[in-house]
Amino acid sequence: MNKLLQKLTATKYWWIILLAVIVGVNLLASLVHTRIDLTQEKRYTLSDATKNLLRSLDAPVTIDVFLEGEFPAGFRKLANSTREFLQEYKEVNQRNITINFIDPLKNLDDSTAAYVLDSIAYFYNINPYTLQAPGKVGDEMKQKLVLPGAVIHYADTAIGVNLLEGMRSYGTQTEEMAALYNDVEATLEYKFGSAIEKITAKEKPIVGYALGHGEGWGYNVDDAVRTLAMQYGFDTINLKTAPFIPSFINLLVILKPTQPFNDEDKLKIDQYLMRGGKVFWMIDNMYAEFDSLYKSGGFTAYDRGLNLEDMFFKYGVRLNQNLLQDMQSDKLPQVTGEQGAGQQKRLVDWPFFPIVNGTDHPISKNLDGVRTMFPNTLDTIVTPGIKKTFLLRSSSNARVLPAPAIINFDFMQIAPDIKSFTVKDTAVAVLLEGKFNSAFKNRTSRAIQDSLRSLNVPYKESSDEPTQMVVVADGDVAMNQYSQMNGPLPMGTNLFTGYTYANKTFYNNVLEYLLNPSGILETRAKSYTLRLLDPVKVNKQKSTWQFVNIVVPVLLVVLAAFIYQYVRKRKYAA
Repeated sequence: MNKLLQKLTATKYWWIILLAVIVGVNLLASLVHTRIDLTQEKRYTLSDATKNLLRSLDAPVTIDVFLEGEFPAGFRKLANSTREFLQEYKEVNQRNITINFIDPLKNLDDSTAAYVLDSIAYFYNINPYTLQAPGKVGDEMKQKLVLPGAVIHYADTAIGVNLLEGMRSYGTQTEEMAALYNDVEATLEYKFGSAIEKITAKEKPIVGYALGHGEGWGYNVDDAVRTLAMQYGFDTINLKTAPFIPSFINLLVILKPTQPFNDEDKLKIDQYLMRGGKVFWMIDNMYAEFDSLYKSGGFTAYDRGLNLEDMFFKYGVRLNQNLLQDMQSDKLPQVTGEQGAGQQKRLVDWPFFPIVNGTDHPISKNLDGVRTMFPNTLDTIVTPGIKKTFLLRSSSNARVLPAPAIINFDFMQIAPDIKSFTVKDTAVAVLLEGKFNSAFKNRTSRAIQDSLRSLNVPYKESSDEPTQMVVVADGDVAMNQYSQMNGPLPMGTNLFTGYTYANKTFYNNVLEYLLNPSGILETRAKSYTLRLLDPVKVNKQKSTWQFVNIVVPVLLVVLAAFIYQYVRKRKYAA
């Protein structure tokens, strides 16, 4: 090796050879893209589930990303991170993945741009976002309209990816926006992977929507039912008339029943669970309705009498007879003054509509708040073989009102005293996983067992395989309000403020977790450590670090050249 170097340096045109080597290395690097992930959280490493999904693609997938153009520094970093992340996708499957970064509003007049924005929002659920940030430190604040998302095309279908959907709310300060973009980066793998998984699925899981006990139906569940019908195989099942719940139904959704369940109907659900079925419960244990609040000015909340306590207790959860209040809550309008010109309306916090927080589970991690309406609390019970994981919790400033509870607008007349809100992190939603025992064990007569056997669904005392259920102590979490002007609103949208909470993202995440065992949802649990520069030190030490990063490398190159020439002269002078 030393002899080869000596020959090269002795050659008159050694610099040409060196230049050719450098060009060759760069050409090879342009053809073969690789990098080593040295981050503790492995933020640049795709999960096995994602790699398996990409390798299984049997037809071209095109990803059009709306992040092309000039952006402020923080958003530009997000755009670059998205480009680098999707390059990893491309490396896994070069043949079937095409990535385009485009600006859909480029060179469009105002009317055409407005039409494009409306179309993208309607068809792909990607709403425009106004950036308010300086391009760099010291610049004046500027506004720029962006579309934070992408559209994935496969065969003759397309699906949108909204990068900001369901993300936690932050302020507009530079550090707060950096935290938002960091959370977005942490969910890139999940959001793109989930969209590709949905659009390329050969068969859609079947979801059964339970009816027969006054469940939500009509305009107030428009978003929930539409989501099921668009993303999955969808059917309704009347628990009163159906002899049993067929096993081809992969998930049973029970959304806000208002009428009691008898033992016959509960047995149908129980045996469906024992045969490996999964259930998504959204239950209002107390009678407390938003419409009654405005129609009558108030009401008394009391036990709805659904007769589900024994089932839930056997499965490992208890829904309490109470109402949760929270200082972290949604708003309602308060009308003051005499009717007429002197009447005023203002928005005030309504503690009976808590904004609950997610936990570290993939279903609810990094979510914006989820709006609940008159929720109950729930507890878990020791049940062998059943794993319990809380998904939604109150804030650290909550309180619980036992039944019966009087609800009226008097709560809005005086600001609530935070000193009385001493309950912390109480649970509103829980995931149960494992092999369940039947709630009817040692309670089923021989005649009922024979009847089930005749239907080819023999009675089971326990589930053969592990299965899952999610219980939410609020039936309104997936329901939507109605606007006279705009019709049914998205779930989680406040009719009076227009703000949309992360209810739909939570709803979709629960569905995906229960229906798609591929592991894609697990990528939502990634945590990216935010390593921000100290702005005070940046200002004080700006010149020093500019010198270190710009001048020092040049000096080192010059020094290396002098040393090389010095060594070469001494060698050949001898």
